[in-house]
Amino acid sequence: MAINAVAGTLIAWVLVRDSFRGKGIVNALIDLPFALPTIVAGLTLLALYGPKGPFGINVAYTRTAIVMALLFVTLPFVVRSVQPVLLELDREMEEAAASLGARPRAIFRRIVLPNLAPAILSGCALAFARSIGEFGSVVLISGNIPFKTEVASVHIFSQVESDAVSGGAAVSVVLLAVSLVTLMGFDAVRRWRFSSGG
Repeated sequence: MAINAVAGTLIAWVLVRDSFRGKGIVNALIDLPFALPTIVAGLTLLALYGPKGPFGINVAYTRTAIVMALLFVTLPFVVRSVQPVLLELDREMEEAAASLGARPRAIFRRIVLPNLAPAILSGCALAFARSIGEFGSVVLISGNIPFKTEVASVHIFSQVESDAVSGGAAVSVVLLAVSLVTLMGFDAVRRWRFSSGG
């Protein structure tokens, strides 16, 4: 979620505030994980960064591979949450602050970021909700090594396949509880921001 918050905000910023060749292609690539079946994403990552990958980088069956797979499927949530807020953000406030002598870092920290924070939090909440139960993109590239690279959704699947349904159900309940507590935490932060005036 932390990587998504930073990288997604930066990508949204570049897509809104900068003009460059191929901007439409980058915009379309951001939406690719929404249209692509996640198992295809897992196969693609395995082909690119597996033992026979063309780049000579082999991260298959490592935690790095899991992070890459989850970033691929969750990054668009933050980008698409932040992008419309940036489009609607009043740039006159930034220009006024700059004319009064504020430095770019202060302008971002005091004017832009407070307006973007709810969108970043919403995007991160959506990304978290998607990643906690993600199966298709990680099932192949993770290697499913118990206590090392096996993710919860794959563990639940293996429990159900081996006829240990109660074990799979127990892990599912824990995942639901973690999701609920996390989403309630995001909501509490949002309410606190509104009640304290931002």
